[in-house]
Amino acid sequence: MRTKRNHLLVFILTFGVFSILNTEMGVIGILPLIAEHYEVSISTAGLIVSLFALAVAVSGPILPLLFSGMNRKHVMLFVLGIFIVGSLVSAITSNFTVLVIARVVPAFFHPVYCSLAFTVAAASVPKEEAPKAVAKVFVGVSAGMVLGVPLSSLIATSTSLFYAMLFFAAVTIIAFVATLLFVPSMPVTKRISMGTHLYVLRRSVMWLSIAGVIFMNGAVFGVYSYLAEFLKTVTRYDWNTVSVLLFLYGLANMVGNMIAGKLLANFPLRTIKMYPIALITVYILLFTFGQFSVPTAFLIFIWGIIGGIGGNITQYWVVSAAPEAPELSNGIFLTSSNLGTTLGASVCGLIVTGISTQYIVVGGIVFLIFSIVTNYFRISMTGRFEGSKVEG
Repeated sequence: MRTKRNHLLVFILTFGVFSILNTEMGVIGILPLIAEHYEVSISTAGLIVSLFALAVAVSGPILPLLFSGMNRKHVMLFVLGIFIVGSLVSAITSNFTVLVIARVVPAFFHPVYCSLAFTVAAASVPKEEAPKAVAKVFVGVSAGMVLGVPLSSLIATSTSLFYAMLFFAAVTIIAFVATLLFVPSMPVTKRISMGTHLYVLRRSVMWLSIAGVIFMNGAVFGVYSYLAEFLKTVTRYDWNTVSVLLFLYGLANMVGNMIAGKLLANFPLRTIKMYPIALITVYILLFTFGQFSVPTAFLIFIWGIIGGIGGNITQYWVVSAAPEAPELSNGIFLTSSNLGTTLGASVCGLIVTGISTQYIVVGGIVFLIFSIVTNYFRISMTGRFEGSKVEG
């Protein structure tokens, strides 16, 4: 019975994370419609994406810590409620500034829910099974990215922008009701002291973990940010095929999430060491064979699986540096991953404008080389070997 309850809890957490990532990423598919509806430029409309990410990065290390002493169920309901209100306001407002505010305010609470989801999922199972539970929650992250964009675009083009925004609210309402009805009360019996949190932030191993996450995430999302452009200009796919391949990448990401849970539970260090080497290999092959349609499609699928594994690795890398402060370390992970995405996209954007789109993989390879260096020092500092859990 307990096992069934734990499975249900992890499923609800996964769906809750999906609802939040769906709200965050789904608007990417309707940015042109938002720009047209509010009579702003596409770059101005893009503020609702970039400012959302900035809010997540800023609040990541702070708000999860502030809420860490409260009943976890109440906190999750509070955050989901804020996202519901934000989506409803976004649906009815005719003012672009109000739309931006309705997007950015919930974004500050994004790390609170996601941090709790990872923490609660890991705590709901035996310690050795924690990576597998977290991997299941990561499926919600990938699903939000994979399904949110095409679904919101389909709804908006079939009906209107209003109903696309209502779609975000409806999904979050389902997560809210499921949490209310089926998630047990989770009061915090022992709050971690501020001194412990400050001690965590003074650890060299934590800062090496943060650097590793920034470089690993930058390597994936820096290149992914321009994947559509790569497929269009280098491989010369038509836009319909590009959409299919982006969807394929996302599905492969979800497969990678599930594989990562087993790998990190059984072979953590070996997985972390091999990850950048595997991704460098894919990038070299993509650079070499990117002009050919069939090899490129195969490489996109393999890249998606490796990218999904990488998402779990980055979360594991930070949390294992401070297992005694999971809310704080998960918040730091979210901030680090967002910083990595921003930095990677900026560097690869400079490569696109300064050299050519084909060379974006070079930016990814450079980030991966830096990650190998930082991860080497991180592993050396912990003094752990294969077969043991990596803890800072």
